[in-house]
Amino acid sequence: MDNAPAAAFLAPAFVVFEIAQLVYAERFLGVKQIQAGVDPRSLGPPEPVALLWVVAICAQNAWLLWLLSESPTRIHAACLLLVSLCGFALRGSCALRWVLVILTIEGALRLGLMVSMFGAAWRSL
Repeated sequence: MDNAPAAAFLAPAFVVFEIAQLVYAERFLGVKQIQAGVDPRSLGPPEPVALLWVVAICAQNAWLLWLLSESPTRIHAACLLLVSLCGFALRGSCALRWVLVILTIEGALRLGLMVSMFGAAWRSL
């Protein structure tokens, strides 16, 4: 495995996290919440969920920074970081009804990039 970075093979774990994040976002910020006029961002998730979520996001970003040093996955990692930064900026400046849309698009882009990165690492074996 001299050409393929071992770190890229953690992608399936982060794909599972992305899917869980999308499911939780739909539950937390879903259409029912928007129709009820409730802003769940002011309430926040329970503390254990928030802690787990923040730790997983920090681990994912550390993983992406690690992948920036590996040549077969450098472009994927850079694009994933760019998508994350753009999504974060857009979510912070939009109305609640658009947050779920942006999260869904961002999640789809991130999932596609991770699957592509895993495939590139696999092919470089």
